[in-house]
Amino acid sequence: MCVSMCRTGAKDHTHSGKSSGSLGMRLVPVLTGGAMANRGPSYGLSKEVQEKIELKYNLDLEARLLDWIVAQCGGNLERPQPGRQNFQTWLMDGTILCRLINSLYPRGKEPIKKIPETQMAFKQMEKISQFLQAAEVYGVITTDIFQTVDLWEGKDMAAVQRTLMALGSVALTKDDGHYRGDRDWFHRKAQGYRREFSEDQLRQGQSLIGLQMGSNRGASQSGMTGYGSHRQIM
Repeated sequence: MCVSMCRTGAKDHTHSGKSSGSLGMRLVPVLTGGAMANRGPSYGLSKEVQEKIELKYNLDLEARLLDWIVAQCGGNLERPQPGRQNFQTWLMDGTILCRLINSLYPRGKEPIKKIPETQMAFKQMEKISQFLQAAEVYGVITTDIFQTVDLWEGKDMAAVQRTLMALGSVALTKDDGHYRGDRDWFHRKAQGYRREFSEDQLRQGQSLIGLQMGSNRGASQSGMTGYGSHRQIM
């Protein structure tokens, strides 16, 4: 925790014989850094917004994600008690998230090389950030990526669920042998059907008139008049 000192003008009410009306300078400690990492409760409008966000959190989805993460990471990963706050606490140091994204790669090709066990707040947030970057490289689109504060401060745990669901869908769609768990937990993403054409086929296509252009069969200039000439009406 960093502590800085700021000066404020105030009356010095001492009993050492000085006048009670004399002005003095008082040092006031100001908390910065880690002390503000976890904010206090919200009030007023911000509280209403936070309550609406929390309503989007899905407990059934939480259970499915827990099943997948435990199956995907393997090892001796302990499952937390149900509930949004427990789910947040389970993930917020970033270690499990880093293990999750690494498990989707072949051994030796993991995107996060070191996953330190640490209680330092900025190091834990750094691990969350590394997971988010790796998830985007893996194929999760930017709009499905949550913000670090959504998890670290519990601002939007529904967004965390969306990111993990998107990650599971990408892993299932890749079908590269690294996905573990029930294949019904996630939806496969739609994939485009790509066709290859030879040079001869491309050249033949250039000589054809598309149907949307109409047909030129039987076309002539009969009945057309030149620009600027008079038209005779019989």
